[in-house]
Amino acid sequence: MTQPKRYLITSALPYANGLKHVGHLAGAYIPADIYVRYLRAQKRDVVFVCGSDEHGTAIPIQAIKEGTTPRAIIDKYHTAMKQDFEDLDMSFDIYHRTSEPLHHETAQEFFTYLNERGELEIKETEQYYDEESKNFLADRYIKGICPNCGSDRAYGDQCENCGRTLSPDELINPVSTLSGKVPIKKKTSHWYLPLGKHEQFLREWILDQHKDDWRATVLGQCKSWIEGGLQSRAVTRDLEWGIKVPLKDAPGKILYVWFDAPIGYISATKQWAINNNKDWKPYWYDKDTKLVHFIGKDNIVFHCIIFPVMLKLHGNILPANIPANEFLNLEGDKMSTSRNWKLEMRDYINDFVKKENGGGQCVDMLRYYLTQIAPETKDSEFTWKGFQDAVNSELVSIFGNFVNRTWVLMHKLCRGKVPQLHEEILDDEDRWIIKAIENVKLKVENLIEEYKFRDALFEAIDLSRKGNQYMQKKEPWIKAKKLEAAKASPTGGDLEGVQKEIDNCLHLCLQLTANLTILINPFLPNTAKKMLHMMKVVDKMLDWKNAGKLNLLSVGYSLRAPELLFRKIEDEEIKEQMEKLTANSVKQKNDAKVEEIKSYTENQKSEIQYEDFSKLDLRIGTVTACEKVEKADKLLKLTVDLSSETRTILSGIALHYKAEEMIGKQVVVVFNLAPRKMKGIASQGMILTAEDKDGKLRLLKPEEAVSPGSLVS
Repeated sequence: MTQPKRYLITSALPYANGLKHVGHLAGAYIPADIYVRYLRAQKRDVVFVCGSDEHGTAIPIQAIKEGTTPRAIIDKYHTAMKQDFEDLDMSFDIYHRTSEPLHHETAQEFFTYLNERGELEIKETEQYYDEESKNFLADRYIKGICPNCGSDRAYGDQCENCGRTLSPDELINPVSTLSGKVPIKKKTSHWYLPLGKHEQFLREWILDQHKDDWRATVLGQCKSWIEGGLQSRAVTRDLEWGIKVPLKDAPGKILYVWFDAPIGYISATKQWAINNNKDWKPYWYDKDTKLVHFIGKDNIVFHCIIFPVMLKLHGNILPANIPANEFLNLEGDKMSTSRNWKLEMRDYINDFVKKENGGGQCVDMLRYYLTQIAPETKDSEFTWKGFQDAVNSELVSIFGNFVNRTWVLMHKLCRGKVPQLHEEILDDEDRWIIKAIENVKLKVENLIEEYKFRDALFEAIDLSRKGNQYMQKKEPWIKAKKLEAAKASPTGGDLEGVQKEIDNCLHLCLQLTANLTILINPFLPNTAKKMLHMMKVVDKMLDWKNAGKLNLLSVGYSLRAPELLFRKIEDEEIKEQMEKLTANSVKQKNDAKVEEIKSYTENQKSEIQYEDFSKLDLRIGTVTACEKVEKADKLLKLTVDLSSETRTILSGIALHYKAEEMIGKQVVVVFNLAPRKMKGIASQGMILTAEDKDGKLRLLKPEEAVSPGSLVS
């Protein structure tokens, strides 16, 4: 395959609404950084861009939580995230932000280009509107009951309880989070990207052209979206916070964040070009550029379907690959900011990196473990015990141990200089380790090119494991004792032959170490720098073309004294981290309980008049049939006899009552509630229940059986 002329590598733009955890690091940032460092070692033309995503409802919502402004939020978290990435040695060529004027101009130009060429369509729809705050409500500003699980922790985009993706129209009893009032439906017009028109292009490009080189998870999710029927997607919305739509007849409308955020890769490239007096256009228009997006699996649809359609229509190049990672869990559970079950990058930096002299080894220890457990093909799990084992049993006992033994023996047995290689006495074990050194480069290279960073790291570290095996077989320390004994003997011995064997062993171990430095540089850059220092060589040795060579260190060259590459992680440190994790989670639960009580007190409904209550038509019904709603964990479909008629009513009580035990029960029905569709079924009323302190739902029913249809008054 012909090598591309240049590379543009992106990592997903993180939302500037809070600190990010190590799951984000493992998903979109470390893999990209490894790939970029490898490309740089190959001397390829590569630009690595990232930046803060500073629009969308997540920002003003966080501002409300912190009692400040959206601008203050993005300034705070952009600065914090940028610093965290720097502390963890992410080697972005630029870390930009979508609040910059250059990005606003770029996104507006993109919209205008598509709109003027008729690639967008205008639709009038009814959307939820809060009459009190006088705002159209974005998805996150609407809360209600989940039609899937019955939880009241559902928003207009997703249920916080079951995780299901939702639309505002699916919510039961929606209310505005701005005012707490029931919103109305109001007509509004928006611009849409008609994805359905591009279905054939997407089928051919993704499912045909990339069926063999994209990850199965990515292909599977794309296939599901395409075969499910692609719908037009709004590119504008009614909000104050965001990039203004550049049209005179669009007051109060902004670009939807999913539309403007990926354009941030382009504006970041522009800013990099300005900073470095370069031309940005070849990186986005020249087909000899390889574009690769590193993301988590929750961003697949945006980067694989929506953004490529936008790029195609705009005349830009398409991504060559989108190696999305799965999710990283923590100690047996999903990472959750709301439950405080997480390990933030900032926490690791404070607890490990900043406590060390320089902190580089602790950065590399985290990079090593997160790459070793990278969720490349399935969800994986971070455990503190696993972190300790990876550092102590592998980095310290295998990799670090080999390098340290080599340096100590070289100083002790070869006067601190690189000994000569005596080719005339090379044996099978020498030739085995030479072959291992020569072959590992291609193995690591191919795996990195295929985005299999976990396997590539294993091959690199495995070379040190082979070095230990080789040294154990050669036993230069035993030969040194024989040499001393022979020197002391009146008859002497083969002093020259024994010394040559020692020389060969340590010469090959030193050349192996030099190769290790090159191979681990993309993964453990701080460790590579430390090894360069010990070898007294310059960065140029890290050029990838040098890997596999056996003459990287010159014979007779003096090397510095050995330094330990890594330290052990002590049991006490692991205990401290586990206690901290548990304590934070418990505190979050307690805080949540306080908030729940506070919310209950503050959100008591306002006083009503009798006339208001009299509008409710409550009647007693008898359940005559009941069944579980398919693909809805918490919904039951009840057939209710109300005397004058029989109605179908859906109720989120499946976790509290079995379908068969509902038959014959009497229930209180809101008789005059407008029908509402859930799971494609029209629910003709509501069953009244009460929730106890343990979250258990109890049916409200008459003390004694009464005739179906009886009025409740």
